[in-house]
Amino acid sequence: MSETAEFERLLAMHTAPAMLGAKPSNLLTVEGDSRTINENITRFNRKASQKGLHIKPLRRMGGKTLMLLYNERLLDKQLHDDEVLSMFRGFGYSGCKSCPQYLDKLRCRMEESEDFPHEIGLFLGYPVEDIKGFIDNKGRNCLLCGYWKVYRDADNARKVFNRYNNCIKYMVDCLDSGKDIYSALRIS
Repeated sequence: MSETAEFERLLAMHTAPAMLGAKPSNLLTVEGDSRTINENITRFNRKASQKGLHIKPLRRMGGKTLMLLYNERLLDKQLHDDEVLSMFRGFGYSGCKSCPQYLDKLRCRMEESEDFPHEIGLFLGYPVEDIKGFIDNKGRNCLLCGYWKVYRDADNARKVFNRYNNCIKYMVDCLDSGKDIYSALRIS
């Protein structure tokens, strides 16, 4: 399998919900040569930008690159939700007004810390109540653990997890049938 095909398979398996508009963004860690990874990111951004999809590298650790694939429209909507804005202010994002400013601030926070800053859940579209629950409970005592730790409304979270699983299945099935990721997204 070529490095490009391998990169596309990783995208399908780890970022399909964001690519298909089911959530604002997904995280992905890719191992390998930074030059090759950057070429794949550049190719994806060039081809998928017409769909509002972008990849932003957040941090390079050893031989791995942590990146965020995001749906610009959905992430912008998320970043302007009143409850989300209030929580972002508590994490020091007061000066941020635009999606690129928020992403640059996140990248800086990621580089400064060994751990994931708690606000990553806001970018990923996790419910604010569950982010607060995670912080208050120090990651313990959740009702359900799936794409995130759920502290409230486990029934709804199960439905969301199922929708995300369906997105991944669709994208992987497309690749398995010989399509590339851009064909699966209906991008020429």
